[in-house]
Amino acid sequence: MGREAAAAAEKGQGGTAYTVEQLVAFNRYNPDILPDLENYVNDQVSSQTYSLESNLCLLRLYQFESEKMSSQIVARILVKALMAMPAPDFSLCLFLIPERVQMEEQFKTLIVLSHYLETGRFRQFWDEASKSRHIVEAVPGFEQAIQGYAIHVLSLTYQKIPRTVLAEAINVEGLSLDKFLEHQVENSGWVIEKSQGKGQLIVLPRNEFNDPILKKNTADSVPLEHVTRIFPILS
Repeated sequence: MGREAAAAAEKGQGGTAYTVEQLVAFNRYNPDILPDLENYVNDQVSSQTYSLESNLCLLRLYQFESEKMSSQIVARILVKALMAMPAPDFSLCLFLIPERVQMEEQFKTLIVLSHYLETGRFRQFWDEASKSRHIVEAVPGFEQAIQGYAIHVLSLTYQKIPRTVLAEAINVEGLSLDKFLEHQVENSGWVIEKSQGKGQLIVLPRNEFNDPILKKNTADSVPLEHVTRIFPILS
């Protein structure tokens, strides 16, 4: 199928251009839509939007058109998937990438970064990410997304955390951290306490995950599948 087939995939009989979502829905196994899906990945990067479905479709097509695979596009898909944590998008995408491709240095780095995030090893994550700025900084909003995930993890685990622990988790300190905390106090219900010999303590909002009492009350009244829902990322 050549250019005429690609044009047919992009336009209906009336000459109306299809959206990427429509291309994915009706032509998900048509290799002629590869350029559209690749362009859409770049659009997601520039507009800071995200479409897991279209990205998975592109990775599936790459499996059958391996000679057309763009390492840059695949890397951008994986970075966007990291930004979607705690959703399991990174693993879903990685499953569709051949092992020989995963052995490329940039993908090995992204896999390591994913492992650090999944295990809550934020200091190691930020250290490793700083060595690979050319990969992660190619996608705007990466740092903010990971900071949101770090806060998500902390909010599920702690009621109170030292300022130093928060600073390490989100890779922010000094005046920038002061401004961040002011914003969270005003908009997210955080409270700052002073602790003797320990500096500031950050009091996070109580929820059924970090508060045993709320967890017990919720367990008594709400089905288990609702209790274990993924908590929204605080920002």
